[in-house]
Amino acid sequence: MSQLRAEITRLLTVFQSAGAVRVEADILQPADVLLDLYGEDIRARAYVTSDPLRGEQMLRPDFTVPVVQSHMAESAEPARYTYAGPVFRYQDNDNGRAAQSEQVGYEVFDRGQADAIEADIFVLFHQILIPLGVTASTGDVGLLVAAIEGLTTSDARKAALRRHIWRPSRFQALLARFSQPVRAKALGADGQQIGLRDASDVELRLLQLVDEVAAPPIPQFEIEALNDLLEVKGHLPEALAQLQALAWRLPAIAFAVDHMAARLAALTSAGLDVSQIGFEAAYGLTAMEYYDGFVFGFYAQHAGWPAVASGGRYDALTRVLGQGRDVPAVGGIIRPELTLRLSEGDLS
Repeated sequence: MSQLRAEITRLLTVFQSAGAVRVEADILQPADVLLDLYGEDIRARAYVTSDPLRGEQMLRPDFTVPVVQSHMAESAEPARYTYAGPVFRYQDNDNGRAAQSEQVGYEVFDRGQADAIEADIFVLFHQILIPLGVTASTGDVGLLVAAIEGLTTSDARKAALRRHIWRPSRFQALLARFSQPVRAKALGADGQQIGLRDASDVELRLLQLVDEVAAPPIPQFEIEALNDLLEVKGHLPEALAQLQALAWRLPAIAFAVDHMAARLAALTSAGLDVSQIGFEAAYGLTAMEYYDGFVFGFYAQHAGWPAVASGGRYDALTRVLGQGRDVPAVGGIIRPELTLRLSEGDLS
């Protein structure tokens, strides 16, 4: 335990040397905030409790949400924070992962040049972790978000696809459904009102169903191009070339591809060999659901381990928790228990 404490202190010192201020977050977090963000699915990944005064609470599943809440409530930009402590994730099978684990994190709120800030954060994590023998993977959720916005379909369908980006099987089911004509059904608001929904809720849902019937299928060439986007994989220069070619079929992703090219140039200028850094367009789509841009992870050569470190951009989360006010934000976490084992040569 003393070795783990020392490793946590070491990582905190690195982040503080990069300009971060140490902050704390309560272990018990209000469940309503996390449920509003992620829906009921979060219950499958978090420990939930309650009391008569505070209602439902969750043991902290991560630090990002409370750090964002604190920053949006009282702080000015630019700002950099670091933190450390336990997080809790429910485990429903014997996969070797601990229900309680330590995290050390680094969060940056800055309205400066986005590609340069992302590169700066990735380089910092890279300098900490690569000497331990890990490999790096990256992705960009912003590419998929941009592709969805460019589809020839209704705003309601785009919203549904965005909402399920983080659930690949549901996303594909929706995509298949939206590629087919909708069979019209008789719709009406007559009848006895039951349950907790009032008449306005029912009328709103009926209007949504009418819009759904009227929406034409998403063109097949757009479906194919979107699926090809999800298949893009390779080292950064190779993946960028694939995406630049794909932008001719998905013009909506052009800005996100240009942003990726600028980030790659910034990483190269910082001295990183980008030909050794992996990229997957679908990377990170089963993680926590607040990332909406650049994402990254570092992995040890051990099949049973989670990512040694992970992170990414989450601008939209600041907008939600800032009640309309937002600020560009990027951050990441390191699992000190794993870095300690790597430094000791323990891959068991």
